[in-house]
Amino acid sequence: MTTENLPVLAILGGTGDLGTGLARRWTQAGYQVIIGSRTQEKAEAAVQDLREVMAERGVAEVTVQAMENLAAAQAADIVTLTVPFSHQGATLEVVKPALQGKILIDVTVPLVPPKVARVQLPEAGSAGQIAQNLLGEEVHVVSAFQNVAAAHLQEGRGVDCDVLVSGNKKVAREQVIKLVEAAGMRGFHAGMINNAAAAEALTSVLITINKQYGCHAGITISGLDNG
Repeated sequence: MTTENLPVLAILGGTGDLGTGLARRWTQAGYQVIIGSRTQEKAEAAVQDLREVMAERGVAEVTVQAMENLAAAQAADIVTLTVPFSHQGATLEVVKPALQGKILIDVTVPLVPPKVARVQLPEAGSAGQIAQNLLGEEVHVVSAFQNVAAAHLQEGRGVDCDVLVSGNKKVAREQVIKLVEAAGMRGFHAGMINNAAAAEALTSVLITINKQYGCHAGITISGLDNG
């Protein structure tokens, strides 16, 4: 599949471990990726690092750009938000006009430091619901990737972790599941955006498991007939 047939992807707040991990996997899958940040300089540094990593993996050319968050959202077909919960609302307010009619993949987890191993869901029910309420129904918010360890995304091999995909529009969820698969994982329809609360809450549970057992735990959906 050529780049011309694929949607352009923007990752807002894409300079952290989670954002750069997704960027590496999607560029390797042939997608055109825009790394967005509050500053052009941080975005450009992340792009340079991505190019170096991909070159080490034998990928000579990747289609990746650096932009500030608003420009990145304007230029993309599908936008992913990978900022901390404390920055979710402010970031979405800035890019809201550029998201109308588009899919927003919200990866936000409502962690409240320092007690990040304790489930503390917001009054709205979930970060995904906050995003949908703020942006309105013309933006198709899809919640995903909360239970994937950023450390695994940085690796060059497949990820032994499934992804719960929640959102009010099935066609939008289907588009995101394609991106989950492109990143080397299995994605599953998990219902309406209300259900994002389950995946978000699981993140604190997984943090507890990681601390207890010294690992990077994920989730796996069992009981499927893969024959």
